Amino acid sequence: MTVPDDHPFVAAVRPLVDALGGRMFPPEQARGDDVVLAWEGEELLAVRLPHLSASLDHILADLERRHGKPLSELDRKAKQSVVRTLEERGAFTVRHGVETVASALGVSRFTVYNYINAQEERRNRQRGGAAASGPA
Repeated sequence: MTVPDDHPFVAAVRPLVDALGGRMFPPEQARGDDVVLAWEGEELLAVRLPHLSASLDHILADLERRHGKPLSELDRKAKQSVVRTLEERGAFTVRHGVETVASALGVSRFTVYNYINAQEERRNRQRGGAAASGPA
């Protein structure tokens, strides 16, 4: 069964599948790790998620689109923001994640690690500051 692209369920999940870099297709074509989604008790479509490394490339491409230019052309503050976003999304748990991000940003791995460490220090100070200002 082929579900039309304008089906309300397909329209509802498409932005999420696209953001993940996945592919949608009929449920009868699903394989082992594919996710089959049902609507009103009927299997309607299957989603194939990309490998993690492909996900990182997809996320980087999305960030470039959002910024409107190559990530390597961003200023320092914007690059730090990109690293923060990527860290929150788990990009650095992917093998060679730091190297991939450094290359996309046009900086060294050392710089990416510095951005990550600076963010961690900021979070620690905020936690310590909040605890220190609380009731005694």
